[in-house]
Amino acid sequence: MKKFYIETFGCQMNVHDSEKVIGTLLAQGYGQVETPEAADLVFYNTCSIRDKAEQKVFNRLQQFKKESGKGKTFAVLGCVAQQEGERVFERAPHVSLVCGSASYNKLPELLIQLENGNRRVTGLSLDTDETFETPLTRRDNPHRAYITIIEGCDKSCAYCVVPFTRGPERSRTSVSVLREARELASGGYTEIQLLGQNVNSYRDPTPAGWDFATLLRNVGETPGIRRVRFTTSHPRDFCKDIIDAISENPVLCNHVHLPVQSGSTKVLDRMQRLYSRDEYMRRIEWMKASPRNIAITTDIIVGFPGETEEDFEQTLDLLDQVEYDSVFSFKYSQRPNTPALQYADHLPEDEKSRRLAILQERQRQIQIRRNGAYVGTIQEVMVEGFNKATGQWIGRTSQHKTLNFIRPAHGGENLIGSYLDVTVTRAGPNSLVGEAVILN
Repeated sequence: MKKFYIETFGCQMNVHDSEKVIGTLLAQGYGQVETPEAADLVFYNTCSIRDKAEQKVFNRLQQFKKESGKGKTFAVLGCVAQQEGERVFERAPHVSLVCGSASYNKLPELLIQLENGNRRVTGLSLDTDETFETPLTRRDNPHRAYITIIEGCDKSCAYCVVPFTRGPERSRTSVSVLREARELASGGYTEIQLLGQNVNSYRDPTPAGWDFATLLRNVGETPGIRRVRFTTSHPRDFCKDIIDAISENPVLCNHVHLPVQSGSTKVLDRMQRLYSRDEYMRRIEWMKASPRNIAITTDIIVGFPGETEEDFEQTLDLLDQVEYDSVFSFKYSQRPNTPALQYADHLPEDEKSRRLAILQERQRQIQIRRNGAYVGTIQEVMVEGFNKATGQWIGRTSQHKTLNFIRPAHGGENLIGSYLDVTVTRAGPNSLVGEAVILN
């Protein structure tokens, strides 16, 4: 039996893509191993959203070329594969397979080409009709599952490679999404996360014509499902009906990830984000008006070409106004095939680093305050694991907050996958600490 190893870089979309790849490989008779050293085939499922993530993959490949790569077959999957295409073979000549995410359904025939001795095999189609035809999925978590409902992106942000690596937006039928949700529920899964580069841009291609809010409502009615999450949303297509759905049904988690990227309308315009600061804040107001306490998270890029000190101050002011529960913040990174490459006013790296440090410290103080407000409250968690070093269980709330807790006299039973009420006793900037509520 040939053995394979797969390492995944990037977002939940890539994690779920790797589940599909693993399922396909297992069905083809391959066995999965935990280290690349033990594998015959080494797969890297890649992310190209930032230069650092891309370089990490090629560093991995270079390392194996120097050390223990003899006799192994290497494959580059995902966004870097789609972005670089056959140039991957030039940068890493020992790679034999380059395959983008839209071609995973063709993996069985690509593997046959490898087995027949072909040393340069490619799957780089962006065929919109076959994107969702990858039926074999090996789920990594027995309690929480991903469902991709939309692939690709039509937004063309000035800094982003996704339209080039994932292709145009195309949505699954609502019938197939609901069928998969029911199958997952019958298999014992209790949490579903709906995925898409712009998940709320979903448009049912059948005559039913459901929008995202309608699909969300219907998935939330699936018997046996206790939590439904979704990511990532684009502000332009984010409508109030989504918040109304969350407010009406506690199965829909009270957490929204809504990337803003900048607090300056001028910078947003240069980024080609298709909304202004005021339009973004209107969506924040919808969430803050909800009867449920909705946790709000975001993405921010600092040091975009032309960002002045005043623009940066507007981003800091946005943090103070919104008070995000967490922020994924990054320095602007030049990416191939993007309009921002042509801008003349790129900022020095040290200035981008300075601004990032200031923003992250401002957000850290906000998270300390926000998380501190949970001390003394009772939160329901889904138990995800156990930390032997600390003796604490690891849970996640509906608001996507990590809550580490103890459960006195738990008797050694496995709590993973169960739902428990936990009293929050302490809080830090990145997580909560508590003690399980013991019922008499």
